[in-house]
Amino acid sequence: MNPSIQTYNTQLTSAEGVLCDALMNLIDSELTEAESKIWHGHPVWFIEGNPIVGYSKQKAGIRLMFWSGADFDEDQLNVRGEKFKDASIFFNDIADVDPAAMTRWLKKSRAIQWDYKNIVKRKGQLERLR
Repeated sequence: MNPSIQTYNTQLTSAEGVLCDALMNLIDSELTEAESKIWHGHPVWFIEGNPIVGYSKQKAGIRLMFWSGADFDEDQLNVRGEKFKDASIFFNDIADVDPAAMTRWLKKSRAIQWDYKNIVKRKGQLERLR
């Protein structure tokens, strides 16, 4: 557990904090090799410097985003980015989180990756890593 992410979670409302703690624990338990930190103001997990998954508080709820999620072929990840390969889902309650689906998405996040780490060097062009 990353202390800065725990601090982020404690600054939310009680219900949001419980939800984010659950997301954090699910992510940490599946992506054991990932590095986590607060990045651009919200929790993000990286594999070999490449952003994989993160969450943030937004008006619609807690947004769980997978940077390469558009290629996961998962109907629930239906908030798609317009420029890149990201896909998201919003949660408003801990009861909305399906641990089996989360585990499946996290496994896919390891197996399906686009190279966001080098996007600036490639002038906005993404390349598939896996």
